[in-house]
Amino acid sequence: MLVGMSAGVGGVLLPAQIDDYGVDKATVGLTFFTFSAGFMLAGATAGSLVDRLGTRAALVVGGGAFVLAGLYTAIRPPFAALVAVQVVAGYGTGVLESVLNAYLTRLPSATTLLNHLHAFFGVGALLGPLLAAWMLGSLPWTAVWLVLAVLCLPLTAGFLVAYPGSGATGTGAGRRTDPASPPSGAPDPAGPAPASEKAGKGLLAAALRTPGVVLASVFLAVYVGLEIGVGNWGFSFMVEEYGQPGLVAGYTVSGYWLGLTLGRFLISPVAARLGLTATGMAFVCLFGVTASAALIWLAPVTAVAAAGFALLGFFLGPLFPTAMVVVPRLTTPRLVPTAIGVMNGVSVIGGSALPWLAGAVAQGVGVWTLMPFALALALLQLVVWRLLVTRMTADGGVPAPHPADTGSHPSR
Repeated sequence: MLVGMSAGVGGVLLPAQIDDYGVDKATVGLTFFTFSAGFMLAGATAGSLVDRLGTRAALVVGGGAFVLAGLYTAIRPPFAALVAVQVVAGYGTGVLESVLNAYLTRLPSATTLLNHLHAFFGVGALLGPLLAAWMLGSLPWTAVWLVLAVLCLPLTAGFLVAYPGSGATGTGAGRRTDPASPPSGAPDPAGPAPASEKAGKGLLAAALRTPGVVLASVFLAVYVGLEIGVGNWGFSFMVEEYGQPGLVAGYTVSGYWLGLTLGRFLISPVAARLGLTATGMAFVCLFGVTASAALIWLAPVTAVAAAGFALLGFFLGPLFPTAMVVVPRLTTPRLVPTAIGVMNGVSVIGGSALPWLAGAVAQGVGVWTLMPFALALALLQLVVWRLLVTRMTADGGVPAPHPADTGSHPSR
């Protein structure tokens, strides 16, 4: 929720920051790039952090970086320093996301747990703009970042109390014992770790050499590009193509984000009851995303298009956490935190480049191109996911998907 709130307040705070510093939109946009750089740095180093320090200490590093960045932002630094400190904020956020994802992949019912984790991001993203707008009515924009920093303090203390201190691949309490993670003492299905990996070195290089990790990273880059592209340009699409008033178009986009949050809460438990594997559930969602994008594009009336946005978000929701769930089937247990960090980092590239491309095409051809663009990305997701599933069953003797990943079996 904290990460979602910090993402949600950004757009609300931008006008106040522009007025305060006397800069234009393009200049204040530099903060987007520095935040992304910090997030990518976190993705590249999260695995090594967990390997050297353990889960608990790595989470404290991420929380501490976020607190420091928030407190410094709250004192209203010079603009150049504001741009620079976003690297620290992005790094803290990226470490928290990567380490929490890696930790939950090792627990029973990982698919459900990860969907809930990412669903609460959506809850935070819905609450953040409301909090920021309310505070800006009587306080400076820096007060919002002070609140976020203060909220992170008990969270970081909670990490110290509740999380294991052992390394990511240790055998601490709560270690997941399912087909995606070999039992203690069993040989690693992907073979013994190379000497450099055993020494805690070369984790990033080893992850980047794993074809399954590369495919999963491409999948998430396309996913985040589609999610953010539709979220950013959906308002313009509904106003210009369907003639919706601004307020109604805003509600439509809110319905899209609400659908994404509800999808993460609801789809995984239903899939578990139906006996679907995590990969099977993802295929259902991918077909739902494709059909929803086509529905919005071809819808004859505004109400149907608006419903299509909610459905598109609903089916998109589980895809990101489900991609995290299958990482143990793509690489060795030791590399899972690093692989997840790489996937998080690469997803930022897709989240930046593809929405920009969608906007550039809309500028040159027309905003009607948003849905054909989204449909093309949905089909690309299907192709990459199919290749990914093939890699799970064909690479290194890694076991096939099992219903335990959807929570259909009790913890063992």
